[in-house]
Amino acid sequence: MGLSIPEVAKPVAAYVPAVRVGDYVYTSGQIPFVNGELKYQGKVGSDVTAENGYDAAKICALNCLAAIKSVIGNLDAVERVIKIVGFVNSAGGFNQQPKVVNGASELVGQIFGAAGAHARSAVGVSELPLDAAVEVEMIVKIK
Repeated sequence: MGLSIPEVAKPVAAYVPAVRVGDYVYTSGQIPFVNGELKYQGKVGSDVTAENGYDAAKICALNCLAAIKSVIGNLDAVERVIKIVGFVNSAGGFNQQPKVVNGASELVGQIFGAAGAHARSAVGVSELPLDAAVEVEMIVKIK
């Protein structure tokens, strides 16, 4: 697919990128940082197109995978993606949050196949940290 897992993004506040509890890893919300810079800022539906929001969600998912890898060492240990929650910094009247968060969902499906099928929420919000366009968090079960 031509993708690589980035280095884990440094937290922008008082939290850790991911926590392992037994056979599960819970990520903190990840925003579309690429090489330490926020790639997509602003409201989806006015400042950012839905297509660019989709790309932002993919980046967020890759950052979630980086956070997961940072606590388990190797993504081959992922048994199942359990849940993805996507937050979309939405302009007034924008209601295509599911299409935006598909960027994350479709990416994990491509990476993990059937083990990437997951429960999901796609939520429109009025603001996100650093004016990020999208934020994604993930829960996975590990072997």
